[in-house]
This record gives sequence, structure tokens and C-alpha cells, in this order.
Amino acid sequence: MSDLFTQLRRAPDVEAPDLVAVDATDRLLLDEAAASLALAGPGEVAVVDDSYGALTLGAVALHGASDVRVFQDLLVGELALAANAERVGLAGSYRALGLAEVAAGARVVLVQAPKGLDALREIAEAVAAVAAPDVTLLVGGRVKHMTHAMNDVLRASFDDVSATLARQKSRVLVARGPRPGTSSFPRRQEHADLGLTVCAHGAAFAGTKVDIGTRALLGGLERLPSAGTALDLGCGTGVLAAAMARSRPELEVIAADQSAAAVASARATAEANGLGGRIRVVRDDAAASLPEASVDLVVLNPPFHVGASVVTTVADRLFAAAGRVLRPGGELWTVYNSALRYKPVLSRLVGPTRLAEQTPKFTVTVSTRR
Repeated sequence: MSDLFTQLRRAPDVEAPDLVAVDATDRLLLDEAAASLALAGPGEVAVVDDSYGALTLGAVALHGASDVRVFQDLLVGELALAANAERVGLAGSYRALGLAEVAAGARVVLVQAPKGLDALREIAEAVAAVAAPDVTLLVGGRVKHMTHAMNDVLRASFDDVSATLARQKSRVLVARGPRPGTSSFPRRQEHADLGLTVCAHGAAFAGTKVDIGTRALLGGLERLPSAGTALDLGCGTGVLAAAMARSRPELEVIAADQSAAAVASARATAEANGLGGRIRVVRDDAAASLPEASVDLVVLNPPFHVGASVVTTVADRLFAAAGRVLRPGGELWTVYNSALRYKPVLSRLVGPTRLAEQTPKFTVTVSTRR
């Protein structure tokens, strides 16, 4: 196992000393699933949210699984899995599918536990709806991030839920006896103060709420410069994209995110507000699908976590992406926690940066592309 795992890399995701491509949860999940994997036939193993490929490639190389089906919410996970599969000679050993179909007929499903309960609920509902009646669903995570509420979420879709003993600070929840039903996602919520309806799939950041960073950017909407094309970078549920499209009928709006849940949520938000034809939603990594110097305005509420780790290089990649896609003279409006002090980085990666608004908690800056 160690020989396989030592070859895996995180790329193209951020690298940092405390971030790894394989963790104790990956190893525990594969060990707990060993007996079930041995009995599974071709196409009967599914993997959900495999961080960088350890679960998928481990199931193939170490337990003989074949035609493994995989869903990863984050695009960087998909790209890392593809690169790692090539690196270890296992390209073609799996198929990438959407969440709704990934577990169709599956008898074993391995899941790296998502951060939020709604994300876990959507996964459980999707698996229970299409998996084989004798499916075993194994959800692994770090003990410090697991709660009894996760058991309750799984019990809403499965008859039997139990927990394994902890090992190296990781634990696995095991669910059996699926109860097929219909998905409760996307959820939707009307925000009368904004005049918008927000739709969200389980893994979308903030769900149907509007986080306070986004509200800070919305407060400056009227001060945004004239533009022909605007990009909501890391769009989440598409609130900023929808607000810009609604307030400026002449504006071409693009919403981009690497999360499949975010992209589906942004599309649903656009449709719910009658803006489906006004907003182009794309799934890519750091605006990689957009040409250089192709937009006039970028709005960005960047993440600063990878899992539970605070990693400012996540935002740095998005700042650099904004600098690449902005036309000279175009503007990046971004909001961030004031303690992070991103202004020097923005000046270096994009161009001259000024404060638009600052509170003890949040800072909004405007960077002009050189």
C-alpha cells in the first residue's frame, strides 16, 4: 500500500507542508472496505469525493476493483486523480460520473466525509436512490470533524448505521439497507432584502444563505465600473452573478467555480431569478477555460481554507487568475477577512490596489489590471 501511496501527488491543488495527498482516513476506509471490495464485481464499486485518488486507485491496485465509478465535487480532485492514475499506470481503471448516477447498482460505496451535513445528506440520498439493495456505504473522516448528527443524516436514507473503532484519529461510519427516495436538493430560499432567490446543492458554500463577505460586495454593487463582460470567480451559489446580471441588463456575466455543487447551484439560482439566459456558468479551475484579457470586471469572495487548514495560497491562485483574464485597466473587486491583509499580494499579482471599504472583520479592495 505504501508503495502506491508514496507516488500520489496533490497537483494541481495547492501544496503546503501540512497538506498530503493520502491521509489516515483513506487508509482506514480501504481497510474497512476490504471484505466488501473482494466480493464486488466490475462496476459495483463507487467512490465519492476522493480527494486526490487514493481511494479509487487503492481499491483497484490493492483490492482488485474494476470499472470503478467516481464522483468528485472539486475539479482539482478530478485532475489530481487523472494525473495520479497516469503516474501509477492505472489510467482507464475508473469512470467519472455525476453524483446522481455514480452509485447506480453499486454494492460498495466509499466516501470521504464532506465538511457539511447537507453535503452528506445529498450523497446519502443519491446513493440510496440507485445503489444495489445490499450496498455497503462507508463514510470516513477525521474524528474531530465527525458528529452524531452525521449518523442521523445517514439514518434518514439507510436502515442500519454503525461506527467503526477509531484509528489514527479517523473513523468510518457504515450504512446498510438503503431506502430509495427522491432528492431534497437543490434547496431554495427567498431573500426579500436582496430581491433574489438562492438555490443550493448540499456541498455549496453557505447553502441557501448569503454569507457576510458576499453581502459586503453586494453593498458596493452600484460602485462597480462600467463593463461589457463580468466574471463572478469562485461563484458559489451565483448570488453575485445574479445580482450583477439583474442590475445591468447590458452586461455579459460569467460565473465560474471548480465545485460541481456550486456550478449546479449557480445555474439553479440563475433560473430561479429568470436569468438563465443571462449568465454563463462554467466549471473550471481558477478560470482556466477563459482566455487571457477577456473580461472587464471580476468579483471575488475567495476561500482561504483547504479542508480545515488555513492556506492563503488558495486565494493567491484566484488573484493570479483574475490578473490573467482581466483586460488592462479592468478591475478586480474582492472581499476578505481583514486579518489576512491581502493588499500587497493583490498589488503584485493584479495591479495597483486601493481600499473600497474596511471594517475590523472584512476588507473590500479594488485592484486595477496593469
